[in-house]
Order: sequence, then C-alpha cells, then structure tokens
Amino acid sequence: MMALAMSTIAAMVGAGGLGTEVLRAMGQLREGEAVVAGFAIVILAIMIDRISQGYIDKKTL
Repeated sequence: MMALAMSTIAAMVGAGGLGTEVLRAMGQLREGEAVVAGFAIVILAIMIDRISQGYIDKKTL
C-alpha cells in the first residue's frame, strides 16, 4: 500500500500516473477530484494486496 502512496510523491518529480491527477487537483483546489484520484489509488492498493496475499497463501499450502 505504501508503494502506491509513493505515486503521489513520485509525481512531484515528474513520474506521471494517478499521482499526477492528485497533485493537479490539489494544486487547483479541486478537493473532490483529488479525493476521487486518491480513492482510485487506495482501491488499487487493496486489490494488489488481496491478490498477493492469495498468491502467497496458495504457495505455502
């Protein structure tokens, strides 16, 4: 989850992606758009976490 949170920080140095959308919305004081883009990052983090946990659980059986 922390790796996806870094996408916003990486966008500050020009990496692009969803982090850019968060920074652009925050810079223009569009809180709603920033929340939606941030929520998309959180959803991606949860999905990746669940998939990787399922993969690890299957591998240990």
